[in-house]
Amino acid sequence: MNVNLQEKNETKWALVVEGGAMRGIFSTGILDAFIKEEYNPFEWCIGVSAGATNIAAYLAHMFGRNRQVYMEYSTKPEFINFRKFFSGHHLMDLDWLWKKTIDEVRLDLDRIMESPSKFYVGVTNVETGKVEFIKPTEETLEEAIKASSAVPVIYKHPVNVDGTDYIDGGVADPIPVKKAIQLGATHIVVLRSKKYNYRMDDSNKFLTKFMLRKLPKVQEALSERSKIYNAQLEYIRSEHEGVRMIEVCPPDTFQTKRLTKDLNILEQDYQLGYEYGEKLVRFLKEEAQKGVDHEVESYCAI
Repeated sequence: MNVNLQEKNETKWALVVEGGAMRGIFSTGILDAFIKEEYNPFEWCIGVSAGATNIAAYLAHMFGRNRQVYMEYSTKPEFINFRKFFSGHHLMDLDWLWKKTIDEVRLDLDRIMESPSKFYVGVTNVETGKVEFIKPTEETLEEAIKASSAVPVIYKHPVNVDGTDYIDGGVADPIPVKKAIQLGATHIVVLRSKKYNYRMDDSNKFLTKFMLRKLPKVQEALSERSKIYNAQLEYIRSEHEGVRMIEVCPPDTFQTKRLTKDLNILEQDYQLGYEYGEKLVRFLKEEAQKGVDHEVESYCAI
């Protein structure tokens, strides 16, 4: 599929980062490589769930910060604990994680606000079940990315941001490339947390419905999530006039799952991401040199 980008006056780059809980270790590695290479051509950075947190560390220029969060904080029993979950508490205790990391490895909020990249955090409105994109201020950023990470069921209540209750942005818009197109992006780099051939199924639908019976719009959104997710993959991989999609997926050797706590696996998959990030910088610089006056493939999987 070839698309002529001559109609665009200039290239405009966007970064879209998928969530995936502990699977976000892959995009953490990629973005650390971006930091090391001082590479940021992105006019817009859009993330949901763990993807939003990873973008925040990237824009804060905090090399290794989120690797430390995954390796030293997210693996603690205070954060992921099945025994607590079955006794009525959170499976993933975001309250503990946010307090601990704010106290000990807080994001550089000033630097994020000063970044030339416009940062959008995808969240799901509890009342409507629809996605919203918060452009956070210094005052709302930490709560916004916490809200975007509030996976229903495994974290048991919404997060309030400026008077509105939100949950995980990946519920309503798992891979928000359409937002990037709406903003005017011509080149979109999509950092995935799942392998290329992954497709979402409808497992655990009954349990989810039961546990969210008091949140009907969230129920509705979750019932459609697998359909939306799989449709978004097709959308990314189809042709869009004047838009270049570059999808970056973990390789087959990637082992991390949603709740992985094995430090060896996490370290291996962080290094995979970092190696991909180094190669990706070189590839994207070559893409940028093509400018807008060349025919280029409209879609590329890496």
